Amino acid sequence: MLYFSRWKAVAVLLTAAIVCLCAVPNFFSERTFQSLPHWAQRAVVLGLDLQGGSHILLEVDSAAVRKEKLQSLLDDVRRSLREARIPYTGLAVRGEQVEVRVTNPGNQPQALTKLRELSQPLGGLLSATGQRSLDITDAGGGLIQLRLTDAAITERIRQAVEQSIQIVDRRVNELGTVEPSIQRQGIDRILVQVPGLQDPTRLKELLGKTAKLTFRLVDVSGSLEDALQGRAPPDSEVLYGTAKEGKHPYLIKKQVMVSGEELTDAQPGFDQRTSEPIVSFKFNTSGARRFAQVTQENVGRPFAIVLDNEVISAPVIREPILGGSGQISGSFTVEQANDLAILLRAGALPAPLTIIEERTVGPGLGQDSIAKGKLASYVGAVLVLVFMFVTYGVFGLFANIAVAVNVAMIFGILSLLNATLTLPGIAGVVLTVGIAVDSNVLIYERIREEVRHGRTPITAIDAGFTRALATILDSFSIRTSPPSSRRPCCSSSAPDR
Repeated sequence: MLYFSRWKAVAVLLTAAIVCLCAVPNFFSERTFQSLPHWAQRAVVLGLDLQGGSHILLEVDSAAVRKEKLQSLLDDVRRSLREARIPYTGLAVRGEQVEVRVTNPGNQPQALTKLRELSQPLGGLLSATGQRSLDITDAGGGLIQLRLTDAAITERIRQAVEQSIQIVDRRVNELGTVEPSIQRQGIDRILVQVPGLQDPTRLKELLGKTAKLTFRLVDVSGSLEDALQGRAPPDSEVLYGTAKEGKHPYLIKKQVMVSGEELTDAQPGFDQRTSEPIVSFKFNTSGARRFAQVTQENVGRPFAIVLDNEVISAPVIREPILGGSGQISGSFTVEQANDLAILLRAGALPAPLTIIEERTVGPGLGQDSIAKGKLASYVGAVLVLVFMFVTYGVFGLFANIAVAVNVAMIFGILSLLNATLTLPGIAGVVLTVGIAVDSNVLIYERIREEVRHGRTPITAIDAGFTRALATILDSFSIRTSPPSSRRPCCSSSAPDR
């Protein structure tokens, strides 16, 4: 017999009412929605195909990854031979490999043993392929060649893509966008979709910068004129200032004194003396210790702040900076200072990203999809409501109310999750309505059959709701099974549909 306790009925009604109320903010205007408390600002977010937005496909610069890996290998070779006190000469990157010549032929076996320690198995302890990161060759005459394997390059590109996805996600979220989609595509590509962003210019500027910040000393002992003519000291290089400073050349030491990876925070602000926009930064413990040591040992020397191989500024160290914090000034605008702070907080990309595809979906296309979706939903809903009411009368009215509550609860849950609604999502909601109506048809047809078999209305309703569940599940299995596995529905207990 059908029986629901009072507390169960109240719990069901209260839950349905609360979840349905969560969908109400979707009908508020933008101003009213923004005036709500932060915890109440929950609504369904329209996807790229409904409200328009930006679609950007990025590609990791594999050539830059290879170059960085070779430079890192060169530094490792230099360090290993120095630690072993093995004299060498001609250490350089040539083509796709690093070459070094051992001065004393008697040290050749020791050098090979030491350099082979740099070759590591790929994949860590779980790798069973036996592939290694380096191929080391004795070319004779004291010459040793070290070449990165293709598997090592592929693995480094994979790691670069994974790191880039995390950094791109932080940069995009700093812009205040809602529900961006950032996912890997292929081996070395990243797909970024930002609904509602019609002008992707600022986004492209943020994604196109590597944001590799370094603090390096200016080489005051070498000649800038000679360096500009291609005779720079081996441990220095010529870098140029920003366009606002007229691309002024600087002779900068290659050695990185402090890296931007040791920053813990960066915030835009204004200089108290000049009122110009600046970026204030703060180091972690090790970075602050290193920064203090460098400024103590180099008072009176210019200290260059380099961002992506471009000198932002090169102030002279007037006194030691011991607090682990400082500021960057470089004739910024307010927006440039804010963007630089975003880049520094998000971190540097492991490799440059190149935009290989860009599409902007206008809001008109999305509005057209919404209008057609609304029209189709309204027409379908009206036809379903009329059919259910005409066919089943009061029971059809109850079914219509239940379906409406069901749809309202779906949008209430989507609003709570700040979920993104796309055209396939709308199709899913329509499918849910169809399944709910189909289930009600099965239940009501079962009730009619039980009445024809002589049951009273109350017992027929009880039997209809109890026994129709098996039929509903069976109908789902028939729909989802392949044609060869479908069985005829001819049992005497199955209702006529």
